[in-house]
Amino acid sequence: MKVLHLISGGDSGGAKTHVLSLLKDLNANIQADLVCYMEGEFSREAKAMGIPVTVFDGGFLAGLTGTRKMIETGGYDIIHCHGSRANLTGAMLKRAFDIPFISTVHSDYKLDYLGRPLADLTYGKLNKIALHAMDYRVCVSDKMRETLIARGFDPNDLFAIYNGVDFSRPMPEISRAEWFEQIGCGFESDAVVVGIAARLDPVKDVATTVRGFAEAAKSCDKLRLIIAGDGQEMGMLRTLAQKLGVSDKVFFAGWLSDMEGYYASVDINVISSISETFPYAVTEAARAGIPTVASRVGGLPRLIIPDETGMLFEPGDHKTLGKCLLKTAENEQLRRKMGEAVRDKARREFSTESTCRRQLEIYNAVLRRRAQKRSGVVVCGAYGHGNAGDEAILKAIIDELRTIDKDIRITVVSKREKRTKALHGVNAVARWNMIALRRQLRQAKLFISGGGSLIQDVTSRRSLFFYLYTIIQAKKCGCRVQMYGCGIGPIDNERDRRWSASVMEKHVDVITLRDPDSIKMLKELNVTKPELILAADPVLNISSKPRAEAEAFLERCGIDPEGSYLCVSLRPWPGLADKLGDIAQALRYCHEKYGLTPLLMPMNYEKDLAVSQMAAEAANVPFAVLPDIEDAELAIAVMKKMKFVTAMRLHSLLYAACGAAPFVGISYDPKVSGFADYIGGCSIDLYSVTADSLKECIDSALGGSDTEARHIKLECAKAKEKLNIAAAKRLLES
Repeated sequence: MKVLHLISGGDSGGAKTHVLSLLKDLNANIQADLVCYMEGEFSREAKAMGIPVTVFDGGFLAGLTGTRKMIETGGYDIIHCHGSRANLTGAMLKRAFDIPFISTVHSDYKLDYLGRPLADLTYGKLNKIALHAMDYRVCVSDKMRETLIARGFDPNDLFAIYNGVDFSRPMPEISRAEWFEQIGCGFESDAVVVGIAARLDPVKDVATTVRGFAEAAKSCDKLRLIIAGDGQEMGMLRTLAQKLGVSDKVFFAGWLSDMEGYYASVDINVISSISETFPYAVTEAARAGIPTVASRVGGLPRLIIPDETGMLFEPGDHKTLGKCLLKTAENEQLRRKMGEAVRDKARREFSTESTCRRQLEIYNAVLRRRAQKRSGVVVCGAYGHGNAGDEAILKAIIDELRTIDKDIRITVVSKREKRTKALHGVNAVARWNMIALRRQLRQAKLFISGGGSLIQDVTSRRSLFFYLYTIIQAKKCGCRVQMYGCGIGPIDNERDRRWSASVMEKHVDVITLRDPDSIKMLKELNVTKPELILAADPVLNISSKPRAEAEAFLERCGIDPEGSYLCVSLRPWPGLADKLGDIAQALRYCHEKYGLTPLLMPMNYEKDLAVSQMAAEAANVPFAVLPDIEDAELAIAVMKKMKFVTAMRLHSLLYAACGAAPFVGISYDPKVSGFADYIGGCSIDLYSVTADSLKECIDSALGGSDTEARHIKLECAKAKEKLNIAAAKRLLES
């Protein structure tokens, strides 16, 4: 493989480090040549590292002409651009060559020229146009990928990569005292030193660091701050430090050519940017075993886990930053523990080797797509309707598909396609847009219908017709067809039963079911031609966010993370109103006997909140309401905090099962009782609910007598769930 990288050659900071370290490692695996459009430190360092470099130092047209000749004669498989000038050059040459052009997005192009309106109006606009012209874009962090999706870029043409750091590089032997002397800093040797390394311009928001430091310094006299960087805000920051009365505790080190001494001398690293991709300042600090207190932007939360590998605060929130600095400064053991944890995590996930490996994966995915006539998957289900359970199913399917191919093309049929793109990071087409859907089906290899209960006519016959029609269209367009982790039925109308059976028999290759009752239903319908597999609901294998994130979320919601809670998740349904009094009695019983506070967690927020509130208010006990949680992993982490769960919607019970929380399901549909039976949980038919029956289930569940049996059944169901993706993999590879 031969790849030509284009860059202006005047780059510094993270982009420079990323490109040079990447090309050095790439050239151990493929041929990766570099073009710079000016002679300077960048090109000289590249040559010293053994990277093949060509410099076109004669203006834009000379660079354009020289690059064109190189591509014509070089036999390159991919052209890879970095930065606005390279992007513009690539965009102008792209039509002349039948090879893929890629651009790495190192920073938010809308903020690159913040504070320079003329440059933004010219270079910024041209860069935006050039980025849209590229075949593919590589985003430095998942967060930047999400940003580009929100701006209308096709998610299937966006890849994520993270900056890596060289952990084989030894740490410098210079002492803090020696480094202080070198830079002219007079801080005491026993000071707790906070450091921020950044260019001093608005997007880095170093002013928030100064304000947060000033807050913490009021309570910790040993705190000191080093600002390593230069830029337009230097004067303003000096004035701010003086105004806040900390000028004697803040040292402006200016621009440092060698950062090794910096990372060997600071105790706490700070990043307070309002926008980032994934800065080297966080990985270099991790290499040195220094915890970082960072704004919650870009890819930083990927490495910084609150109270585990560092601390996070919202951009501009200097008060919280101050609290984080004070907590970290006053506890040396905590600093050491977080420093060791962040170093271990960074070594595993953010080394230069892993960055190179990821870049090679991207190149291979791009070339593989060009070689294939059909690729990827179209997924159709009840998505984009605002139901957290259905969105959890979609997340589970997407996550499992990416275990087959990290960069697989995925398109989802959704009621709100823009929301689906933003939430799940995949392409989406509107349910009503059959032209766009058929276009995607003609390109895809596999069509997935599911999961959930799509083949039923109780809630809607119209939706049944839609899902059957999409299955027919998928097969006509040449796709393999799988019904994935489905529940079948109820189907009451005889004509619906016959048509459903006919479509599944003629047009479906494999059906994986989430419960034994669905297998029985298919046998009743005499569906025999597709391969039938008893699996489980895809949501069962969704992972959980760390406990610390759940606690931080509850705290942000004004809910005590140390409280004891009973999770309540009801939904409007005929007959429920007559049972609200019994449910309220059971909630009051839980509060009085077990000290549990009802915590309302609506799965479909707009539809479910009111009825859950009615039950809690009727119980006449304190209760709290969770906001809409779109992140299934966070929802499961919150569910782990629950002592007990009572719910109607199936996916509330699935979350409870994933979080190992005991539950009682109020069954309005056979799928609820079927799931409870499948994993050994408790369920009561809605129309049979009484206060006494609910209390009996609560006592039994909180008694813990069946915990081991439930755990065994749950683990068995999780293992069976993997049969869903195993079937999809066979269809994709056949």
